[in-house]
Formats: sequence, C-alpha cells, structure tokens
Amino acid sequence: MLKVLFESIIDTPLGKMVAIADEKILFLLEFDDYRHLDWEIERLKKNTKAEVIEGTSDPINSIRKELQLYFKGELTVFKTLMFCFGTVFQRSVWKELKKIPYGQTRSYADVAHALSKPTGYRAVAQANGSNQLAIVIPCHRVINANGEMGGYGGGLPRKEWLLKHEGCLK
Repeated sequence: MLKVLFESIIDTPLGKMVAIADEKILFLLEFDDYRHLDWEIERLKKNTKAEVIEGTSDPINSIRKELQLYFKGELTVFKTLMFCFGTVFQRSVWKELKKIPYGQTRSYADVAHALSKPTGYRAVAQANGSNQLAIVIPCHRVINANGEMGGYGGGLPRKEWLLKHEGCLK
C-alpha cells in the first residue's frame, strides 16, 4: 500500500499556492502557476513513494495559518515542520537561506561565502531556484551582488512584492 500525501490549495494575496504534506511534514509549497510544479510533484511522489490526494493535514493547516499571519505582517519566522528533498549542497543552501532575517537580503555571493564556497555563487543560485518551499524558505531574499533582484520561480513581480512587504525595498 502506498503512502498518502495530501494536497491543498491555499489562497494568498499573491495568488493560489499548492501545499503538499503528509500527517507530520510539509514537503511542498509553490504557487499554482509555477512552471515546474508538475515535475516537482512527480519527483516528490517518487521520493516519498506516495500518492497525492486532495485533502488536508496538520502541517497544511499550520502553514495556512502561518501564511495568513505572514501576509498580515504578524509573522516573521515559520514554524511548520517541513522537509525538502535535495542534494547535500542544496540542503546546505536552503539551511543558509533560512538564516536570512526577515527584512534583510543577501546576495548569491554572500550565501556562497557563508558556505565557504566563495566561487560557488552560480551553484547557490541554482540551488536557490530548486527550493520547493516558496516563501517559508526565503529564496526571495537572495538578490544579485549589484542590488538587482535576480530571478524568482514565482515571478519577479511576486519577488518584488515580498521584498516590499518585508521592508527590504522601498
């Protein structure tokens, strides 16, 4: 018998997001128009050896409440238990991203230096783009060294909105 993951849609001011979790852990949180969403869901099913069905669970209910508070400006740190499948390097980048305080940004080079990989900013950018937990692992807080926004899987208008919401941009 396959393990079951639950999928729910969460409405946000930036559009609908897809949340996928089991009974204990959130595995995916992406905007529903993300171009690689289907691929990420298939990879998640393979990694967990699970089927995905419509439904909800404690982690989905938790992230729904936390996102509501975040978008109201009342939450700066997410506590929902979560996990991303990735390489050791990708997971190290995502761990570093979680250290970027609300209201601050870092460059890809800053993250590479923090990981003792000073020439690895391109690899950091690639790992940043592979994050499966939008907003809660704050990949939107990573910008180019010249201060430009750089890319964002959810689209640059959303990245700009998030950075303004957090007080990183005027």
